[in-house]
Amino acid sequence: MSGVLIGPDGEDPFEAGAFAGLRAQLQAAAATFADAASADGPGTLEGILLGMVDDVDRATREPLEIFPVCHHSPASALAMARRLREKQPKVVYLELCEDMAPLLTELRNCRLPVAVQAFATEVSGFPAEWSPLSVVAPLTEASAEYQAIAYALDTPGVELVLVDRSSDHVFQWDARARTAPEEPAGPDAPPAEEEAALHGDAVGVKIGDLRPRFAELEEHLLRHGKVRHWSEWWHQYVELPLGSSDHDTYRQVMLLVGSLFRRLAPGDTHRVRVDEDRERYMWTRMREHLTASGADPRDCLYVCGAFHAASRVEEFGVHGSGAFEIAPRTATKWQHGLIPSSHAAIEAQFSLAAGSVSIAATLWAKNLRRTGVKPFRLAGQAGTKKTSKAKTGRQEPAASPTAVPADRLTGFLQHPPALDRLDEEELLGWSVEIVRAARRNGYLASTADAIAVFETSILLARMRDRAKPTPYDFQDAAVTCIEKDTVPGRRDVRRLVEIMLGGDRIGQVGYDALPPLARDVHDRLAPLNLALQRRGVQRALLDIASRPELAACSDVLWMLRRLMPQGTARPIMGERKLGARSTQESWDLALGTHQRALIELGYEGVSIEQVLEQRLRRTAYGPQATAATVLEAVEDAALYLGGGRLADELGRHALVVLSTERTVDGAPDVLRRVRRLLAYYRTSEPVLPSWVEAFTKAGYAHYCALLPTAFADEDAGVRQVAATLGFLFGMESLALSLGCDRTQLELAVAQSHPLGPEKTALLWAAQSHLGRLPLTELRSRCEELLASPLTLPAYPRWLSGFVQALEPVPALAGFVVEAVSNAFARLPDPVLLPWLPTLITSLRAEGSELAPLLIREAGRIFPGRLAALDAWVPPWREETAAGPDLPGADEGGGRGGALLAAYPVACDAVAELLGCDGQWAAVGSGARDGAVLAGRYPATAEAWEAVLTGA
Repeated sequence: MSGVLIGPDGEDPFEAGAFAGLRAQLQAAAATFADAASADGPGTLEGILLGMVDDVDRATREPLEIFPVCHHSPASALAMARRLREKQPKVVYLELCEDMAPLLTELRNCRLPVAVQAFATEVSGFPAEWSPLSVVAPLTEASAEYQAIAYALDTPGVELVLVDRSSDHVFQWDARARTAPEEPAGPDAPPAEEEAALHGDAVGVKIGDLRPRFAELEEHLLRHGKVRHWSEWWHQYVELPLGSSDHDTYRQVMLLVGSLFRRLAPGDTHRVRVDEDRERYMWTRMREHLTASGADPRDCLYVCGAFHAASRVEEFGVHGSGAFEIAPRTATKWQHGLIPSSHAAIEAQFSLAAGSVSIAATLWAKNLRRTGVKPFRLAGQAGTKKTSKAKTGRQEPAASPTAVPADRLTGFLQHPPALDRLDEEELLGWSVEIVRAARRNGYLASTADAIAVFETSILLARMRDRAKPTPYDFQDAAVTCIEKDTVPGRRDVRRLVEIMLGGDRIGQVGYDALPPLARDVHDRLAPLNLALQRRGVQRALLDIASRPELAACSDVLWMLRRLMPQGTARPIMGERKLGARSTQESWDLALGTHQRALIELGYEGVSIEQVLEQRLRRTAYGPQATAATVLEAVEDAALYLGGGRLADELGRHALVVLSTERTVDGAPDVLRRVRRLLAYYRTSEPVLPSWVEAFTKAGYAHYCALLPTAFADEDAGVRQVAATLGFLFGMESLALSLGCDRTQLELAVAQSHPLGPEKTALLWAAQSHLGRLPLTELRSRCEELLASPLTLPAYPRWLSGFVQALEPVPALAGFVVEAVSNAFARLPDPVLLPWLPTLITSLRAEGSELAPLLIREAGRIFPGRLAALDAWVPPWREETAAGPDLPGADEGGGRGGALLAAYPVACDAVAELLGCDGQWAAVGSGARDGAVLAGRYPATAEAWEAVLTGA
């Protein structure tokens, strides 16, 4: 559709209308500019200028009155309140997602600002990676849509109809292929973390997105308006002038601005198509309602953004010719509710300047005092003053239908706004208040600074060609006069000004408007006697020993800690572990601060137990689930839900997932969780669950099969291989009792052929545990490594392997202490010093549980007093030195034989227990030959040596 409409006889249908004089002036201006530029002639500029006037004329002539607004604009809200009392429409059509209508009545139970939210966790018809889907529409009292909602809900006989696309259609029309990078936020947008605080990554829906989509146009307006960002330009050149204008002037100016931004928008095909489809959607819904209800269009009011009010689609108007077909919704199940919002969250989501919504709230209150207009507020609205019936009733006579309004644009565009005396008094109050706030925050401000701020604000306004200082001028003046070079406190002057002008008001959803899950949480935590709706941190003390009923509160708090963001429920004292419950607990609670998260939790179920069960199932059966993650879900099910059916089901699924794994990457987590679960079931259940036995048998066979590959695989780390051996050795007794064959493990170790020193040390430790490698031979191998100049530089790598071997073979702790001590004694500094940081960092990152074992063993071996250190001889050196002098030391018994020969009574007792009938024989110089018996039973000799030495 072209910019200028042509009638059936070839003449302009609006030529004789109310804007004929304005058209003539714009045509002359277009010709003048075209002659001066000598470019494309007057046609292009004239088409734009006259098309804007035609858009205004067309919208004002529509029988169904169109009320253009801008999102969170005090001028729009003021004009809306005034027009609703004059016209008193019977039907209000509102540009808001139509599926959000049932939630609007719950606004009575909230304190603004809040946001109406549509939320979906299980998607159908959309890409799975888009989940969860979230759409929010924030509302403040200083917004035209809230005025319309309050009027319609509290006025008998008035119907409120939401006509914008549904939340489902928002994503149906969303062409974010999730491949192109998102556009960067504007320079005046607040930090991203503020958005995540309340609205998260929800898609924002608002009425009246009045911001130039033509970058050059916005840059031109900011430069010539001598402002820093778009919010300041709108406040100065649109908000303030329209705040004192009449209805016709306000309406025509907003239509003109919307038409300007629409005609100068870039040719983004997708965005233009979405905008036009929204307009077709809304006009189609309105015509359907008019046909079904039989309402008179003159008794209706259509509230929409000024950008959409200047629409040029065929479906425009009650007599539109187009037939737009609305696509059906997908099968996605949407949940609806109210979530708390804030000024900062609105500014972040819609790329507004920081503090602009707070300034708008201040301007709204000022306009109400100045004009005496009575705003509409929902009866019982939290956080607002009570109003009399005269303020909300329909006692003023309805305005009679009038003809097309006269031209108000010409006069508005030609006359600058007049200075209001009240602004000077307000500026003086601001100057005094900011100095007082600065003093409280550590600034050395004085009365002279207040005077300087006042005068500088006026000076800046005049330098920027403004009739009066704006809050933004005042903010710049305060920073210039007070802040100086440093910020003594945690808030700078700019932030102090934002707080002084209204601050970041945060809304709250009342108890009655909460979903069932949130109400259930509040009810179950009622015995704590805390104001859980209040923002901030509160301390809860639970003496469960004296008040057993608080155990139920403890269960709720631990589940909230598991499900909610960090900081919602933080335990100060007490713990929840498998098989352990605290009798006294202390908590820091911030449910009011994280109310949005609690509400969105209510979209997933009717109780926190149900939500936790759903999340555990989703984690366990997800495509990225591993045996370790499934075991973690089993542990959480036992910890928070008491185990039972869910734990058994997830445990059986862990067995299925384990059988599909082809690497040992998850072995450390599997080993840690299996040990914990096994200890829990052994102490709390009469018999082990069937899934534990099945998991032990399958895991034993599974890791035996993977062990040779893990030793040879370069991608498998030492910690993973050590954890695999730890599972096999630690679960060996249970696995053998369930029918497993130890030959599997012996064959797996025999088939392992590692290449690196660390894994070789692990293999030696495994062979020592299986009796294939005596401790004496293990010592001799380490001695050979230290004696060879070729292997000496790499000896720390063998030691790292021995340290990791403490996981599967903790009995080697004494040997590891011996090996580390020998390394410290014999390794040269160029080798030892670079290795120490690596050992410390690896122990901290991968073997923190091994360090206490080493420390305890070292404390047992080394002397406890410094004075005894000089005369101390390591036990392994004593044994080495005493070995050759004892009878039978060279006859196969080794150190164990020498020790048994030194204690014949003990040797006789062991021989009797083993059923041996051998006699002591004389060898050499008549000494008793205990080494003969020890040579026959070397393993027994080594074991008895460990008993006697306390190893």
